[in-house]
Amino acid sequence: MLDKKYNHKIVEEGKYNNWKEKGYFESFDKKRLPFCIVIPPPNVTGKLHLGHAWDTALQDIIIRFKRMQGYDAFWLPGMDHAGIATQAKIDAKLKSEGINPREMDREKWLEEAWKWKHEYAENIHNQWAKLGLSLAYSKERFTLDEGLNQAVNEVFVRLYNEGLIYRGERIINWDPQAMTALSNEEVIYKDVKGAFYHLKYFIEGTDKYLEVATTRPETLFGDTAVAVNPKDERYKDLIGKNVILPIVNKLIPIIADYHADPEFGTGVVKITPAHDPNDYEVGMRHNLEKIVVMNPDATMNANAGKYEGMTREECREALVKDLQAADLLIEIEEITHNVGHSERTDVMVEPYLSKQWFVKMRPLADRVLETQQDKKAKVNFVPERFEKIMNHWMEITYDWCISRQLWWGHRIPAWYKGDEIYVGKTAPEGEGWVQDEDVLDTWFSSALWPFSTLGWPNNTELLERYYPTNVLVTGYDIIPFWVNRMTFQGLHFLDKRPFKDCLIHGLIRDNQGRKMSKSLGNGVDPMDVIESYGNDALRYFLTTSSAPGMDLRYDEEKVKSSWNFINKLWNASRFVLLNIEDLDKQNYRLDNLNIYDKWILTRMNETIDVVTKHMEKYEFNVVGTELYSFIWNDFCDSYIEFAKYNMNDSTKSVLLRVLKTILKLLHPFMPYVTDELYDKLPLKNSENIMISSYPKYDKEFIFNDAKKEVDDIINFITLFRNIKAENNITKDYKVCLNNDYDYSFVAKMLKFEDKIISEKETKKEYIVKVNNLNISIFFEKEITKEDEEILAKQIESLKMSIERRKNLLANENYVSKAPSNLVEQERQKLAEEIENLEALLNN
Repeated sequence: MLDKKYNHKIVEEGKYNNWKEKGYFESFDKKRLPFCIVIPPPNVTGKLHLGHAWDTALQDIIIRFKRMQGYDAFWLPGMDHAGIATQAKIDAKLKSEGINPREMDREKWLEEAWKWKHEYAENIHNQWAKLGLSLAYSKERFTLDEGLNQAVNEVFVRLYNEGLIYRGERIINWDPQAMTALSNEEVIYKDVKGAFYHLKYFIEGTDKYLEVATTRPETLFGDTAVAVNPKDERYKDLIGKNVILPIVNKLIPIIADYHADPEFGTGVVKITPAHDPNDYEVGMRHNLEKIVVMNPDATMNANAGKYEGMTREECREALVKDLQAADLLIEIEEITHNVGHSERTDVMVEPYLSKQWFVKMRPLADRVLETQQDKKAKVNFVPERFEKIMNHWMEITYDWCISRQLWWGHRIPAWYKGDEIYVGKTAPEGEGWVQDEDVLDTWFSSALWPFSTLGWPNNTELLERYYPTNVLVTGYDIIPFWVNRMTFQGLHFLDKRPFKDCLIHGLIRDNQGRKMSKSLGNGVDPMDVIESYGNDALRYFLTTSSAPGMDLRYDEEKVKSSWNFINKLWNASRFVLLNIEDLDKQNYRLDNLNIYDKWILTRMNETIDVVTKHMEKYEFNVVGTELYSFIWNDFCDSYIEFAKYNMNDSTKSVLLRVLKTILKLLHPFMPYVTDELYDKLPLKNSENIMISSYPKYDKEFIFNDAKKEVDDIINFITLFRNIKAENNITKDYKVCLNNDYDYSFVAKMLKFEDKIISEKETKKEYIVKVNNLNISIFFEKEITKEDEEILAKQIESLKMSIERRKNLLANENYVSKAPSNLVEQERQKLAEEIENLEALLNN
């Protein structure tokens, strides 16, 4: 028997290990249709955040739903090595122990890194267990495991041999704190206060100068030209002449290039090919020298002369003073501008000329754009609008810088001997070869996740059975980082999309709509929420509180409401179990149903139908609303009350049937409490709810006439109680039945059996009427001005609501496109409100 009170800690204790031990997560049954999800791998950098709890709860709902539908549901777990982030954490740990990580031998440092990985991977396993995730642990992968390293090397070598990977000197985004290159997607732009420094570049042999504005005067040591637009009449005669570089006092040419915009500023721009991507392109067109003026840590190098060793900021301050002293500074114009910062370290990114490895993106991107035109082969985004992000990225893509100056990652499979380069899956034969020190961008290995985790490049059973996977669940913020790259790699190497559907969710924000961050101190640890309210309450809140693609505001009060919902279910289950103790196979029957039994069975099947359709469309917010309404309003508040007055074998059987269905519908959202309650039910067909069959719509248990009649009774009871409450009607009221309807059950429910009179009285009368139900309530009450005002407000409110519903139902677009059950609900509510208005007007 159930405990009297719901206690989430008792309910959840020990269940997860029991599920794992019994193998419920890992069926691999070839007789069933395959359904596969690969988990977006969390970083081995510490605790899982609330966003990961949301992300994985959505996936767990899908996998549990599909498992109950009879699919061979396979959810592959794994973790990401997260190069920059993890290396920064490991370095910080070593520094706290008095060890300088950069003075360590690479292999010794990697030993420390793997210790970190094993420790934090175990933390993540424990958190996955707390979240109740039904993962196939026997197939777990890590982005740096041996199999994935084989896949990474295979991809690198093939792309290199196809001419789609190359090594070149280009302007890249440089993180001077992590001391590594970054891809464009790893750069976050922020508005910061800055200035345009207007400088004098004197024309050689004259006392005239060109006015040049720059936000970064410290880079002028790398200037190798100034550019003007060839169509700019102001400077036509100066093209080909020289200017004197301020402070440095060397000559640099005036060149003509369309990069210079005549409409912007003075129309003259300084060209610094080694420190600006646009200037780099100008430099390539005009064969200009590329002078790097900073060290990798963003201090000034020898090319900066006396400023060598200063930070960027120190150099700027000292240089501006010297420019002023030399009368080379015209003005400082304060501005606010967008400046790139490292996503990982938050330092200002330095555009930096460096030799790196790149993926040639155009052919790969064009393949994606072509495939997205094919409805049968494309990745289907949910919601559809997010496909535009992928397509736009593919249209404007640029070559991807994939090398990182780190130790934690897949080492680039390239070796050098003098000017020779060898690229291969294994080291070249012979002496004198030195392997590239760099590793690959974390996203390079993550882009292979959907197929490398299934055993590619080997033709494994898992790969053959489960690729392409069925659905990816992820946030819209990493579509460019991850979704796009998985798509082009999957198409290129397996000639198939990596997943059929891509379900996009938003970001979790605090209850004020702000992004959660350490600086604001508004982060929420999901483990703390589980401690207070349980996993089921957290999961239900996270997965039913926002539509696909929309951000979610964390609200503790709503988590409490989810806990209250579970408590309501718990109490209802106790009532059912207490009343069906004597129910067995012999007296389980559904052949002597009263209208209330027929009503709840009809509502149950309508709910199954609506819920299943929305589960298939990943619209879990709609599912949550439907389940909450059916369970709380229909089952707990209505049917259980009806059952108390008619507890025969058929009603007991219906109670069991409906409760069992409710638990199955709720199980994907609330695995723990549904398991606990299901385990207590008699006459079960399966060992555990997780492997039970998902409910199916059964038209044999649709009783429309009974449904309409009981709906009328419920509306009548509600209206009766509202009128009594609003008018403070005391116990001495009388009731007159205005027709020959059988009110015996209604009278019991409303407790007015002994108040029925045969003739109307002269007291104050309220008519309560809903379709066939029509009674009058008589009571003593002096009508005050306040009563009249309240009545007028009620009438006005009803009129406005009726008008709104009429307009809505007159809208053909709404009626044709909205779910049919919602349209029908609107029609029913309109009829009820018209009845209520008539009752108020008659009073």
